[in-house]
Amino acid sequence: MAIIVNLDVILAKRKMRSKELAEIIGITTANLSILKSGKAKAVRFSTLEAICKALDCQPADILEYQQD
Repeated sequence: MAIIVNLDVILAKRKMRSKELAEIIGITTANLSILKSGKAKAVRFSTLEAICKALDCQPADILEYQQD
């Protein structure tokens, strides 16, 4: 897939665990895991906004486009 999810990198930089982020943004750890693995087919803007707010980052820090 051409969209790379760098959420695990940002979490490591912020020294935050997935479980903690999931609780802060109000989604299950299973859904966050699907997003982190890049297997999600879509991301709601409200979820993306909550992630950016919790991690103090920009959407481009989390999502990256790489041409196939």
